[in-house]
Amino acid sequence: MIEKIIKWSRLKSPWILHLNTGGCNACDIEILAALMPRFDVERVGILLKATPRHADVLICTGPITRQTKDRITRVYQQMPEPKFVIAVGACAMSGCVYRGSYNVLGGIDQLIPVDMYIPGCPVRPDAVIDGVVKLLTKLEKS
Repeated sequence: MIEKIIKWSRLKSPWILHLNTGGCNACDIEILAALMPRFDVERVGILLKATPRHADVLICTGPITRQTKDRITRVYQQMPEPKFVIAVGACAMSGCVYRGSYNVLGGIDQLIPVDMYIPGCPVRPDAVIDGVVKLLTKLEKS
């Protein structure tokens, strides 16, 4: 019974943590636009949290760089179980234009497991919202 209540609360109110790992900030601007009142994501319960200890979903933008490799691993480990990761944008998926650079290791999935990919360069705010909602419906079916 308690497990059902916990699953219900996670599905009805996902708390997200936004983390930029070294991109151009275009996807970051679009994620912040999705969190503004125009799109009203609080109607589906999505809240932005400032600490990984309170977040359910980690939204990553940008490729993994040598500087952020240890930081993103630490943030991911600090999140409580069950935790989910969304890679937003082409850079987070594959490294995109930064691929092959001396400091870039690749996409987010090179370091931590990714549950949802949202393509685009930059992504649209409604695509970010759609990705979070599809992740939740995928979890609801499991």
